[in-house]
Amino acid sequence: MEPAFICGHLQTGAGIVPRVFTTWSRQDHLDAIKVRWAAGRMNYRVLPGLYATGAPGRNSHVFVTGNYKLSFDHLRRALNGIDAWMLVIDTRGINVWCAAGKGTFGTTELANRIRLHHLDQLVDHRRLILPQLGATGVAAHEVKKMTGFTVVYGPVKAIDIRDFLEAGEKSCESMRRVTFPMAERLKLIPVDLFYGKYYLLIVPAVFFLLSGFTPSGYSFDLALHSGWKTTVNLFAGYLSGCALTPALLPWIPFRSFSLKGLATGWLVAILLASAGMLGSGVGDLFPWFLILGGVSSFMAMNFTGSSTFTSLSGVQKEMKTALPVQISMVIVGLAGWILTRFVDL
Repeated sequence: MEPAFICGHLQTGAGIVPRVFTTWSRQDHLDAIKVRWAAGRMNYRVLPGLYATGAPGRNSHVFVTGNYKLSFDHLRRALNGIDAWMLVIDTRGINVWCAAGKGTFGTTELANRIRLHHLDQLVDHRRLILPQLGATGVAAHEVKKMTGFTVVYGPVKAIDIRDFLEAGEKSCESMRRVTFPMAERLKLIPVDLFYGKYYLLIVPAVFFLLSGFTPSGYSFDLALHSGWKTTVNLFAGYLSGCALTPALLPWIPFRSFSLKGLATGWLVAILLASAGMLGSGVGDLFPWFLILGGVSSFMAMNFTGSSTFTSLSGVQKEMKTALPVQISMVIVGLAGWILTRFVDL
């Protein structure tokens, strides 16, 4: 059964090419919302291959994208009213930017797809338009050498393609600039929230049960009385790293995401302490500051995979330094918190 976005077929010198709708259906919109919330995100892909929008001919533009369906959908929607070819390469269901960093949106795969789909028999020109964020994965001179096709990098965002074409395939400064405003950061928060959903359910439950321990034994009443506080505290630390840090990203001091997350985690800890959620003595407060700071720092560091603020080498360097510290903070904090269950400090 063919995907719902296919609306017909074209007979070409390179074979039969599916024609796609350039408007999103209600299901497309629903699926886009679901994938933003990490539902089926790892399998949200289309078959690699050659597609068409409108009624392209031998002189029509050829746009290249990955087979992550959201990337594919944004490109076909941007080509509404434009007769064009879409060459979809196999990025294993990963968006162009991340796939370029991983190497799946790369020179060899692109060259192989050009040959596999006989692109030289489809068009008379020898030009490909690639998304700018895929530039790190593709060596344009190697593509030219291997296939005879010249790589032209288009704008950062698919929405600017029409203006890019009208300007003679030239990108103005705004089309080349990578931005990451709050609206775009907020769109990515649900994915990070739901990636840790199992830990988010299991860990608070364990803390809830452990809250009932006292020096004289186990108290179910105490677990019910104080367990909800531990659950709220853990959720607050998690949300601090997953949501608060990305939302306030440009305004939080420090360059590294781990330190940004630590700062917001401790800010949240101060607010919780002021509300009496962390206990009263140093023996109660110190473990929670370690736990909340470590959890928030780790979750904020995960956001580096969603941000245009960082580079691959910078992320690797930060993780090598920050991860041992984050783990140590949580382990020491957990040990201290458990100790307070049995010892009056």
